[in-house]
This record gives sequence, C-alpha cells and structure tokens, in this order.
Amino acid sequence: MAHGDITHIDIPVTDLEKAKAFYSRLFGWDIAEAPGFEGYPMWRAPNQISGGGLAPREDGFTQPRSYVEVDSIDDTVSAARDAGATVLMEKSEISPTSWWAIIADPDGNVIGLYEGTTEA
Repeated sequence: MAHGDITHIDIPVTDLEKAKAFYSRLFGWDIAEAPGFEGYPMWRAPNQISGGGLAPREDGFTQPRSYVEVDSIDDTVSAARDAGATVLMEKSEISPTSWWAIIADPDGNVIGLYEGTTEA
C-alpha cells in the first residue's frame, strides 16, 4: 500500500458471531481471528485487497472507521493538527513494525491512520 491508500475499515458490532455470519453470507468475506488479535475477527474481501475488522461497539465508536496508510504517523499527525484536525488517539503500537492513531478532521469526521506492516 502507498501513502494515502485506504488500508483497513473497522465495523463496530454488538454481536461478533452474528456479524461474522452476516458479512460472510452477504458479501462472501473470509472472516477469522489472527493470533494476538483474539476477539477482533478480521475480514478480507474476495478481491484479497480490501479488508478490515469487526470491532466491539464502544462509546464513541458507533460508525465504520476507515484507516489511511501513511508514510509517517508522526508527520501526518503534525500536519493534521496544523490543518485544524483534532487528535483523538496518539500514535500507538500494533506490533513492533506497525502503529496507528486516530484523528478527527475539522468537520469532526473520524479517520484512522496506519503506518508499517503487520508482518514481524
């Protein structure tokens, strides 16, 4: 993926098993939990490019959230602040080679940022 590509989409759900059955049946998505991510089943579309996760619905996480691949979360967060964004979650580690952060644009739209690879 390149800087600016949509890399991941989280869908908030209240019942993981029901959601897995629904999206698998409706869209043909392969849905499975990866080691280290128990309770967070990840989906992959038939094109093997699009993917995301089924995340527990929580306060403030009630709508699907797209994640954008960036070359540097630090640089992107700084540029976002300068452009009027609010940082909702600072850079956090996913694995030793990947990180994420969450911002809200000036209109309040929530966008995730992703840097790195999930391959260790």
